[in-house]
Amino acid sequence: MATRKATKKSDAPRAARPRRTRVARSGASRKSATAKSAVRRSGVLLSGGNPQIAKADGDAPVRAYLAALTGWKRDVARRLDALVPRAVPSVRRAVKWNSPFYGIEGRGWFLSFHVFTRAIKVTFFRGTSLEPVPPGGKSREARWIDVHEDDLDEAQLTKWMRQAAALPGWDASSRGSEDDSS
Repeated sequence: MATRKATKKSDAPRAARPRRTRVARSGASRKSATAKSAVRRSGVLLSGGNPQIAKADGDAPVRAYLAALTGWKRDVARRLDALVPRAVPSVRRAVKWNSPFYGIEGRGWFLSFHVFTRAIKVTFFRGTSLEPVPPGGKSREARWIDVHEDDLDEAQLTKWMRQAAALPGWDASSRGSEDDSS
């Protein structure tokens, strides 16, 4: 039998293979390093930089969610999270569907937010009952607002949070019975 010559690059002797050089990157590598460390803390970063956190009630899973965020999204999300108990002192927290939820014990959820690539979507589950009605949304009752790096209107959000907390909340066990996409 005749022997075959090596035809793949990997079959060639190590010295004969072309040497790869590393190119130094600027801020891009720092951002990816930060994202990688967040992935290690939370397990997985989903689309838009949203961390994958297991469903759980309480402050601890929300703190884990916030810690896993990166860059301006972490800063804005922490400000949102701090704003809720100032507006509604009796608030309870949970993480459901990879998003922090805020509600009143025995009354349901009134608010949630979710991280996307260019914005944080703050959803009021009974948003059509708020004054003024938040601008985003086409579902039956939920309305939302997209918050970007530099446009967090704390005064307006506080008003909406107080109004939303006074309304009957959304019951997560009925998810799917309404056309709410949040």
